[in-house]
Amino acid sequence: MMRVDRAALVLGLGIGGFVDGIVIHQLLGWHHMLSGWYPVGDVHLMMVGDGLFHLLCLLLVLLGVGLLNRRPPLPNPVLAGGILTGWGVFNLVEGVVDHLVLGIHHVRHGPGQLLYDIAFLVVGAVLVVAGVLTSRAHRARSSVR
Repeated sequence: MMRVDRAALVLGLGIGGFVDGIVIHQLLGWHHMLSGWYPVGDVHLMMVGDGLFHLLCLLLVLLGVGLLNRRPPLPNPVLAGGILTGWGVFNLVEGVVDHLVLGIHHVRHGPGQLLYDIAFLVVGAVLVVAGVLTSRAHRARSSVR
């Protein structure tokens, strides 16, 4: 069983989206949310698509914080594990749905785009495994005491 805190997972989904949007969309400029469907030259449309994506990320972060606020504080490893797992789930879902199935965009358009998309999925899987292991290790140590 996965054993990751749900509130931390939701927070991680939003954080993962923000990292993707800030680093890949804005800093690296590799793609925009809708760059696979519409011409990149339509700057206004690209900004609206990215803005709606960031709004969704913000709502997930706020929901995660709200859920965390309704419960006793989590031990740091459980919180970190849930956030890492949520970030990884974000990468996996966004990578499969947006990159591979719908073609809304790719991580980096052009030659080798499939390799970038696969690398994004691998990073997501690594984050999920790291998050689950971090959370489970702490829970296992706590139950031994």
